[in-house]
Amino acid sequence: METIKGTLLLNNYFSLYLSYMTTILSYLREYASTIDGELLLFCLIWTSILITLNYTLGIESELIKGLDSRLDQLLALFLVYCSAFVIPYLFAMVCRKHLVTATPTFWLLLLIAPALFALKVSIANPLENSIDGMWGSYVTSITTLPFKFLVVLIPLVVLYKILPVEQSYWGMTLKNIQWRPYCLMLVLMLPLIIFASTQADFLSAYPRVRQVAFIVPSTENLLWYQFLYEISYGIDFITIELFFRGFLVFAFVRYAGPSAILPMATFYCSIHFCKPLLECISSFFGGLILGMVAHKTQSIVGGLAVHLGIAWMMEIGGYVGNIVMK
Repeated sequence: METIKGTLLLNNYFSLYLSYMTTILSYLREYASTIDGELLLFCLIWTSILITLNYTLGIESELIKGLDSRLDQLLALFLVYCSAFVIPYLFAMVCRKHLVTATPTFWLLLLIAPALFALKVSIANPLENSIDGMWGSYVTSITTLPFKFLVVLIPLVVLYKILPVEQSYWGMTLKNIQWRPYCLMLVLMLPLIIFASTQADFLSAYPRVRQVAFIVPSTENLLWYQFLYEISYGIDFITIELFFRGFLVFAFVRYAGPSAILPMATFYCSIHFCKPLLECISSFFGGLILGMVAHKTQSIVGGLAVHLGIAWMMEIGGYVGNIVMK
């Protein structure tokens, strides 16, 4: 009897899995029918070139981070992000002219996007060095990403007011959300995260909460302070989804249709140049899938939930992996 119940339960889970997979594959098939093959091929080749140059020359991890001036860092990052985002659009405008309607507003947005994200990455937290000692460092750690969120949010609010009205604020809506496909995305990512948690480069980067390990000797409420850090860390993913799957999809789809998802994915890959190589490579495909789903559902909320889920699973994977691999 127990065997029969177990078999029925397993069959139910398998049926749900197939249902979720069918939904995601239907999204992929629908997008594949609209995607331009030449632009896709160019973005794949161009992204590969940028990844190779970055990890060979240490462009972001060494050259840009080695710059003393934040203004120099901003300009350098602007050039990197332009190479990832603007060049695919230039290719489309030159070689696939029917894909893009290049208006003056489009050109302005094309330059605003990399400039805004370069500002987000390079800008200093105003609280930095304002409080002395260990707890000042901790306050800086947990307020930097929320501050950077505001740096991105405020211009996007202004642009939302200026540009033609969207049904929702850059896809921030729960309307018509079906959670099952997003749950499947998380389940599919779990084996990859478990594998990554055995790799040295991943374990050297995660868990990110180690950045506040300096408070360990000075508090009896370590879990509370770590929790605050993880919340701050999660806010950065709201920034990422709002900018990439919100702004870069919903603002640019007016001018490039579904093709706007490809330059967005290339740009998204470029912000991972300081991450482990496998994470950087997979970010292109992850950005492509999340962008496609956002465009299909007209919402970024499900993708945000997936992104947050993956981020916190990577934190857990890094924590467990570092214990096991010691």
